[in-house]
Amino acid sequence: MVGITSYGAYIPLYRMPRIEIAKAWGIASQGKGERSVANFDEDSLTMAVGSAIDCLRGIDRSKVDGFYFATTTSPYAEKMVSTIGATALDLGRDTRTLDFTNSLRAGTGALIAAVDAVKAGSLKNILVTGSDTRMAKTQGDMEQTFGDGAAALVVGSTDVAAEIVDSVSISNEMIDVWRPSSEPYVQAWEDRFCFDVGYSKLIPEAASVLLKKHKLGPKDFARVVISGPNVRRQQGMGSALGLAPEQFKDSVLPLVGNTGTALPLMMLVEALEDAKAGDNILVLSYSNGCDAILLKVTENIEKIKNRSGIKGQLASKKDLPSYQKYLNFRGLVPKAPAARPDRNPAAAVAMWRHAKDHLALYGSKCTACGTQQYPPQRVCVKCHTKDQRERVRLSDKKLSIFTYTQDNLADCIDPPAVVGVIEFEGGGRAAFDMTDRDPSEVKVGMNVEFTFRKLYFNRGIHNYFWKIRPVR
Repeated sequence: MVGITSYGAYIPLYRMPRIEIAKAWGIASQGKGERSVANFDEDSLTMAVGSAIDCLRGIDRSKVDGFYFATTTSPYAEKMVSTIGATALDLGRDTRTLDFTNSLRAGTGALIAAVDAVKAGSLKNILVTGSDTRMAKTQGDMEQTFGDGAAALVVGSTDVAAEIVDSVSISNEMIDVWRPSSEPYVQAWEDRFCFDVGYSKLIPEAASVLLKKHKLGPKDFARVVISGPNVRRQQGMGSALGLAPEQFKDSVLPLVGNTGTALPLMMLVEALEDAKAGDNILVLSYSNGCDAILLKVTENIEKIKNRSGIKGQLASKKDLPSYQKYLNFRGLVPKAPAARPDRNPAAAVAMWRHAKDHLALYGSKCTACGTQQYPPQRVCVKCHTKDQRERVRLSDKKLSIFTYTQDNLADCIDPPAVVGVIEFEGGGRAAFDMTDRDPSEVKVGMNVEFTFRKLYFNRGIHNYFWKIRPVR
């Protein structure tokens, strides 16, 4: 039996009501609800890592031998990004890393590929992530209906919580939604053509093939995951498939938005959160065709319901203060630079030399006296022994703020820049940038946690590191 053995999700802290976007431009609102907004230091990779951390809760990371990263908004046009994610997650160097991209079906495609690899015996446990931060031009429908988010699933053959019974894929070449490699914004053809010729025909076709093969009908499913550009189209497809509203209920589209590649995987995570043994789940993912995936839930589903998942991430949120803040986060308006010297340019050699300690956030622990230190030191600061140390991953340690500063003059997209000196569980102190914070709520002694974020972009290189944030 091959299937999902764990799941996780990530939704940015900030949300923006759709009505606020409409008011900013004096246009019609695209329905009720809100959309998630990635912070200025978040992208598809950092969100994928966030969902993977949730997914890997309680799992021995040394047993993960594959990491698949699916997105249409990769930080690099030419460079493998899954290697960065695997290193940040402290997976082994022998982990097979692959990037899946250029399609909103990349997430379900990666999931199907993972199932095939485990069935073939070439890999045992594959971490699949889907993540997107798609950009839309202002004043259009997509600006309101898009959202940012990520999901992660582990595919294996031991302690399977949801068996992936079968899948069907149908391809269809047409120009409906696309983004040229030279453009940052998603484009779409005329609405009726997109749905009458593509969406409304391909999803029922793929579903029909899979259901007939297994002699199943619409009533045989506890939940049907239906990708859609918005709530209206998704609900229309649910009705066309003969489903009752409770069978395709969903919180992601109305409360997060269309998260692109991540959307069907995030909906699947939500379905698994409510699932019980014996349930059948159908996943229908659309983009230039359709992936239809049939799952059957086992009794092991109860063992993995301690994740944050979609429900936990939905409950942890803050309203974005203004639409202008959103424009600033996305770099859609020019911002006056701070009167400070330029930062040092990114150095590829230094980044390579310290990649494991830097991206996976390793410190050292003296084997003679037990003192924990960051950054790693050859000589113990306490007992002064030399080269008697072991490496310790610090990214999942409990933390508290020892002291902090707030700088209103620093070159920061979301001022003031907050830097906290934190105390690690087990000993040691270090200074880290703070994100997802309300400056008025930062206090000495408050509990914080690490989150993987972008530091800066320089020479065409994305520099990633860990920041601290209030515990979500």
